[in-house]
Amino acid sequence: MLRLRRLLVVPLVVTSLLGLAAYAVHTLVPDEGVVDVFFETRLYYGLMFTAVLLCGLRAFLVPEDRAAWVLICVGVGSYAAADLYWELALSPVEAPPFPSLADAGYLAYFPPVYAGLILLLRKRIRVTRAAWLDGVTAALATAAVSAAVIVQVVLESTGGSVAAIATNLAYPAGDILLLAILTGAIAVGGLRIGRSLLLLVGAVAVGAIADSIYLFQVAKVSYTPGTFLDTLWPASLLCIGYAAWSDLCPPVRGGRERPLLWVPMGCGIAAIGVLVAQAWFSISPLAVVLAAATLCGVLVRLLLTFRENRRLLELTRGEAIADQLTGLPNRRKLMQDLDDACDSLGEGRAWLLALFALDGFKQYNDTFGHPAGDALLERLGAKLAAAVGADGAAFRLGGDEFCLLTDAAPGDAASMLDRAVHALSEQGKAFAISTSFGTVFLPQDADNPSDALRSADQRLYAQKHQRQTRRDRADEVLVRALYERQPSLEQHVRQVVELSLAVARKLGLTAEELEQVERAALLHDVGKLAIPDDILRKPGRLTEEEHNFVRRHTLVGERILAASPALSYRRHDRPLDPRTLGRLRLSGRTDRPGDPARRACDRRLQRVRRAAGTTSLSRCDDARGGSR
Repeated sequence: MLRLRRLLVVPLVVTSLLGLAAYAVHTLVPDEGVVDVFFETRLYYGLMFTAVLLCGLRAFLVPEDRAAWVLICVGVGSYAAADLYWELALSPVEAPPFPSLADAGYLAYFPPVYAGLILLLRKRIRVTRAAWLDGVTAALATAAVSAAVIVQVVLESTGGSVAAIATNLAYPAGDILLLAILTGAIAVGGLRIGRSLLLLVGAVAVGAIADSIYLFQVAKVSYTPGTFLDTLWPASLLCIGYAAWSDLCPPVRGGRERPLLWVPMGCGIAAIGVLVAQAWFSISPLAVVLAAATLCGVLVRLLLTFRENRRLLELTRGEAIADQLTGLPNRRKLMQDLDDACDSLGEGRAWLLALFALDGFKQYNDTFGHPAGDALLERLGAKLAAAVGADGAAFRLGGDEFCLLTDAAPGDAASMLDRAVHALSEQGKAFAISTSFGTVFLPQDADNPSDALRSADQRLYAQKHQRQTRRDRADEVLVRALYERQPSLEQHVRQVVELSLAVARKLGLTAEELEQVERAALLHDVGKLAIPDDILRKPGRLTEEEHNFVRRHTLVGERILAASPALSYRRHDRPLDPRTLGRLRLSGRTDRPGDPARRACDRRLQRVRRAAGTTSLSRCDDARGGSR
């Protein structure tokens, strides 16, 4: 394509520019004879048809925007052919008819050029509804000013038949519409519309000026052929020909985004100027109507701007009080709600504020990556919001910290906290997420937002520190060693923990007892560390001796735990009633031979066995069944 431009287009452009400059000099410097004939016929029409050739080459050789440039080429060709027809057929006539076939050719220039411009604009401009409204308003303002200046002059200076008046008005009307379309395009896209459309704007402006001056001079019987005015028509068509190839050059780099104010403000000033000028000058009714339409466009643009600003304000307010990741309300919204809650304390209402911090989230983030961590936070946030429901509000304070605020009294808060803790917990392969929390009751513990948050934060991190201390215990090391040796046990142990805790919750055990249940469930298979791999992974059936070895893994686990002071069971020498089995501390046994506590435990177990089927054992069985 570059080679083609060098061989065909560049020589045509350079030659036509030189020819246009020579013709302009000719109109300013008097000459006659052969030189005058050369400039007024051969050079003048050569420039006209050079513009047609440039548009035709663009449509024939370049597939891009071919339909648009075919239409523009037809319009330019119609204009050049009409001018040639005038020169050959009508100029020798002393009184040529008006309107004539030449006028039909001149006016036939406009429709295909309109269509081609619309095709080009549709491809180059992709903007908002408000920007399109700016373009329409700018087009109306341009049409109003042009109609006030040009149409009125033509109306005052023209005469004759209806056909003659209509033809004289059709020229400025066609130019005004073209100029309005392109002015609207510039108002919408600015310099980003490209060199070709900017050149088309220049071509249309030059043509409109030439037609207006010509019509005025003809009406005043002052038009003289061969003046500088005649230079404007080939210049206008050549600009269109140059535009056909200029969009293949590197695009114009647009500057800053167009200001939102200057288009409606400039259009409004132009419309007001037309309406005010009506008091001192004779302005055509068409210009007044167009000016009024321009002001309507400015008002509609003002309405759209107001609605858009209000929508942005609401969006900004929403983003200011919402967490972008989870969609939950953020700390700012929490402070607002806390203020409202404290204001309502005088009405006798009670509130629960709970802060939560995830345990294990940093390790999860380091193991699976930040995108997975973000997804986990989204899931947990949604679960917390569902758990709280309409009874309160859930918040994300940032990082791995969440919060809930609900109007619940101390006696009604347990179920809400249980649901929240469960919602903020998740287990999977190679990870376990739990949560620590700190609670404050309003007005019992605090009566203002700052004190409430400070107390809840202190209680949260006190619990978190306590859990971290527990997490460093020796039993965690043993359980991790068991998982590394036999990974398939991890899922089984977790199921045992979940079932044990569910049964314990059904029985109404305290938090301390729940922790002991969880610890016992975690360690129930630790004796399998002593089973050799050739037994664990034996593909065939086990021998009786191997079966007996496997069955003793619980006793081996008991000896492992007894060997560590940190893991040894506490003595439990208080009297035991079989009916209180649901409250039995699972760490209360000792198996040291000869120990009085051992004998006491044996006696208690015998009493429990005798009580089989009584109320306590039935409670355990019912709780176990209800937890499944």
